[in-house]
Amino acid sequence: MAEKGRFGKYGGQYVPETLMEPLLALEDAYARACGDAAFRDELRRYLTEYAGRPTPLTYCANVSRILGCRVYLKREDLLHGGAHKLNNTLGQALLARYMGKRRVIAETGAGQHGVATAIACAALGLDSVVYMGETDVQRQALNVYRMRILGAEVIPVASGTRTLKDAVNEALRDWVTNARDTYYLLGSVVGPHPYPTMIRDFQKVIGEETKQQVLQREGRLPDAILACVGGGSNAIGMFHPFVGEGVRLVGVEAGGRGVDTGEHGATLCAGTEGILHGALSYLLQDADGQVRATHSVAAGLDYPGVGPELSCLKDEKKVEFVSVTDREALDAFHFLARTEGILPALESAHAVAQVRRMAGEFDRDAVVIVNLSGRGDKDVTEVVRMGGLQA
Repeated sequence: MAEKGRFGKYGGQYVPETLMEPLLALEDAYARACGDAAFRDELRRYLTEYAGRPTPLTYCANVSRILGCRVYLKREDLLHGGAHKLNNTLGQALLARYMGKRRVIAETGAGQHGVATAIACAALGLDSVVYMGETDVQRQALNVYRMRILGAEVIPVASGTRTLKDAVNEALRDWVTNARDTYYLLGSVVGPHPYPTMIRDFQKVIGEETKQQVLQREGRLPDAILACVGGGSNAIGMFHPFVGEGVRLVGVEAGGRGVDTGEHGATLCAGTEGILHGALSYLLQDADGQVRATHSVAAGLDYPGVGPELSCLKDEKKVEFVSVTDREALDAFHFLARTEGILPALESAHAVAQVRRMAGEFDRDAVVIVNLSGRGDKDVTEVVRMGGLQA
């Protein structure tokens, strides 16, 4: 990081003056919490005794036989709540309590961050309010119900494209108004400093565990690691401990109906530099600088921005970025279900699709890891709507 809050030229704090004081207070509290052994011990205890870490690294014998290389899945889908999101929400919810905040607000797209926020707040005795675009409320109805069971107030957002971008906008408006007693629990490595750094720190446990596990299993680092990219929290959490280690790192974005159609969420593949939600990063925008509408079968990838650290890693060519279409992701969803008995989240299915594409590039001894960021139970209704079972 070149300077505080910057990854190369990306990141920063492009926010209204009214948000500077809460952001500075958050930065100060996070620094104090990092230096507080009691805070670190409590987070470690929640991650192991409550969330279920470490998650397994699963060797996929059937997929490996078909693809002709040694394929492992990092099983974040087995974390309590069904996704990697709980690493971050437990960390931030503990930080909210550390700061004396009793009301927590959050935004969500696929619903997994909303569920993880509701879980963490219920466990820690905090009130939770979750903003969610109306489109996502409809396609993730099961997760909406789970949030409400867990005690969260879910507020549908009817503005804009009624997806994740608009949910973030509404959460930021709430925070501007209620910053004195409210903590904004952001769900990905986006937004103004210190969120991208702080959330990366809470998620890098994925890559740290993976490194230990693959060294134990294979006696060496993997040849390649793949992860899906929306905002980028699971990807940077997995990649960060491997940057500069000689491992091929591949981020897989939402190609939607095809990058050439304009109906996609492939920010790093097709975006340009711009400012969104308080940070400079790659962004999908038109020639006038207006944020473009996005599309993906995976609600968690349906976002026009991306984390500033991943933007910097793209420019430095330390991570490759590709896109996978809705159709390829749906095919990969069924492929993993039938070959290994595992339903991947549609977000994670994008990474599974990419490893199928790349299979011919590896020899039989190559070790390839896919970060399975979440489980696909939440997506079954959407899969049925998109055509259901395939022959």
